[in-house]
Amino acid sequence: MEEKRIFQALVARGADFERLDEGHLALSFHRDGLGQRYGLIWSRVISHTRALYALSILNGWGLRTVNSYQTVLTCGDKVLTTGALVRHGIPTPRTTVAFDVETALAAMEEMGYPVVLKPAVGSWGRLLCRVNDRETAEAVLTHKAALGGPSHNVFYIQEYIPKPDRDIRVLVVGDEVVYAVYRRAEHWITNTARGAQTLPCPLTPAIADLSLAAARAVGGGILAVDLLEDADGRLLVSEVNHTPEFHGAMQAVDTDIAGKMADYVLEQFRIATTLSREEE
Repeated sequence: MEEKRIFQALVARGADFERLDEGHLALSFHRDGLGQRYGLIWSRVISHTRALYALSILNGWGLRTVNSYQTVLTCGDKVLTTGALVRHGIPTPRTTVAFDVETALAAMEEMGYPVVLKPAVGSWGRLLCRVNDRETAEAVLTHKAALGGPSHNVFYIQEYIPKPDRDIRVLVVGDEVVYAVYRRAEHWITNTARGAQTLPCPLTPAIADLSLAAARAVGGGILAVDLLEDADGRLLVSEVNHTPEFHGAMQAVDTDIAGKMADYVLEQFRIATTLSREEE
């Protein structure tokens, strides 16, 4: 649904564009015809790995992309996202990374239960686990280690924030906050992919300022910032997503979301075209 709305918005603005399927692209590290043909690439690739490698090559050519390789690299990895947020002074839940079971177990004990165990790379609320006690921690950590592979031996441990059965999803497009919505669910995981209900959320200055700061910390572009409210009402940035879906928000806010995105991308195209002409 989102992609159809985006295409409609581009058509309505008279944009000259083509849809590319990354599965059918063979990208040479040396700038080829694709780099000469397009002034900008807007990536909506679902696969993080495909998006990351493709954008690395495209940006390596000097081709402007939305979002950039660096932004996708940072947002696609929770370890890198948290590092960027902390370096820029953005409030975020306490987080520890460990690389073996015993060290991870000790970190959980020190942080205090419950804690949340997340995969470093992942989306849609998958493979998240709330660990309530030592017995559960031992079972989950041992199970992950037994699965093998580097991804299962990186333990991203975050304090559990007892939020009020909801989180806040904010869409940032460039320097503009387009909307804020609540994602409400009875389950502690409040992703819409897991069935959360999307409701309007007042866009307060505190929400807008924090979301803009978080977006800038990871490189900017078209980004979805996820906020948590702690028991004292303080806002914390949980994650920043580089390829935001918005079908749930479409039901909750009266905003032309795809149009806002299209306007930003076309402005980035105009900037890229101007810079290219100046270089010539």
